[in-house]
Amino acid sequence: MQRLLSADWIGGDGTLSSQRLEKLQGGAGRMASDQDLNSGSVGRALVRVSAPMTLGILGVLSVGLADAFFLARHGDASLAAIGFIFPVTTALTSLSIGLSAGTSAVLSRSIGGGAKDDEQARMTLHAMLLGAILSVIVAVFFYFVAGWLFGLMGADGKVLDAAVGYVPYWCASFPVLVVGMSLNSVFRAGGRSEVAAIAMLAQSVVNIGLDPVMIFGWGPLPEQGTAGAGLATLIARGLSFVGVCIFAIRVRALRLDCSPMRDITSSFQAIGKVGAPAALSNAINPAGMAIITAAVATISDAAVAGFGAAGRIQAFVIIPMLALSSGIGPVVGQAWGAEKTGRARAAVRLTFVVCVIYSLAVAALLLIIADPVATLMTAGDGAKDFTASYLRIASWGFFGYGVLITANAAMNARDRALWSMTLSASRIFLIYVPAAWAGVMVFGYTGILAATVTANAIAAWAAIVACRSVGLLDEQWAIVETPARWIAQRSRQA
Repeated sequence: MQRLLSADWIGGDGTLSSQRLEKLQGGAGRMASDQDLNSGSVGRALVRVSAPMTLGILGVLSVGLADAFFLARHGDASLAAIGFIFPVTTALTSLSIGLSAGTSAVLSRSIGGGAKDDEQARMTLHAMLLGAILSVIVAVFFYFVAGWLFGLMGADGKVLDAAVGYVPYWCASFPVLVVGMSLNSVFRAGGRSEVAAIAMLAQSVVNIGLDPVMIFGWGPLPEQGTAGAGLATLIARGLSFVGVCIFAIRVRALRLDCSPMRDITSSFQAIGKVGAPAALSNAINPAGMAIITAAVATISDAAVAGFGAAGRIQAFVIIPMLALSSGIGPVVGQAWGAEKTGRARAAVRLTFVVCVIYSLAVAALLLIIADPVATLMTAGDGAKDFTASYLRIASWGFFGYGVLITANAAMNARDRALWSMTLSASRIFLIYVPAAWAGVMVFGYTGILAATVTANAIAAWAAIVACRSVGLLDEQWAIVETPARWIAQRSRQA
């Protein structure tokens, strides 16, 4: 692995070394399970990786919708509890997404440059080990501070009890999730996203099937409410992880005959260089949403329930953009590793166009169907009104969020994860949180919705400027090129 990151690839006279030349000739080092994302059209490569992930992400997010659906029928306290749980667990889960992004980014660039089987196998083991260590630490910490944290967010009484009841099972399942995502990222880096998608979809089917049984009870199984939803998640994640491991062993993506401890330090460093900022970048949005939820809580419990339900619906409707953010990383990574920078730029440009067109179409549709969708996902009229208002207004900013997350994924693959983290942090803490709190004090719930649209629109512009600054776009528009040149110059001076 270290050889892939060093100057040994270039000879003293500036020409390609014999090692690199050998790797570039025919991709001899490519694992049998890998696919070349540098052949064919850019659109086809994006579809190849993103389309399967659409189903996988749909499955995962359907679990959140199923939880909300069943818990809404269990009681208002259970539904409100999920409104507090969801932002926090999403923030923690985003840490694992960042780690898998680091693994995918490093491996995709290595595959593009012709990395050999043993190097990829070692990186897989190292990524899983790093994920196991970090996830256990996070799970233990969250277990002990959960009650205090939910209370700080505004939960109390039965709502707080219901939220805390979910935590033990979720903490037990978190290391399983993180290690499994690290393994799935290996397949995504190699263009085999269908493997990860199948695992995610199967996990979701099991989880949704167990939800009503564990929440309401059945036969000898007692009614457990939110705790039952957590137990269903634990069982489903465990079964999915076992299945992925069995498949990975069969295709030799997971094996021990590769000198597993060799270059472990450099692997940790390479993954961490992208994974640590990417983890923080991914965690910033849901962490910020926890602060926004606290602002919503100043209105009423019904507002929290409605806002939480709207967030889960939003996560559902932006699935295609989430899939694009999963697909753009491997495509840009392999292209950049093979020094095909024009192809990387074309991929980024295409994802932005798709995000804008799709998001505006969704916003127009939600103007029409916001009320029936809100009725389906909430238990009472109070929560329904808050959900419907969010869908009608905030949806016009979805395009900005789509551009942001795909830009972040592309910059991670380009080894510019700090840029992604800065973008995400700026959107949340410089714009969204201050605007939302100011808005709720002056205009109530409508002020929060206006802050949402504004933050996403500004984030889209900033993401385009950042991509132009790091060479992932080459547009000449003054509104983009002028700030991009200034940022690039400041970056070089630093």
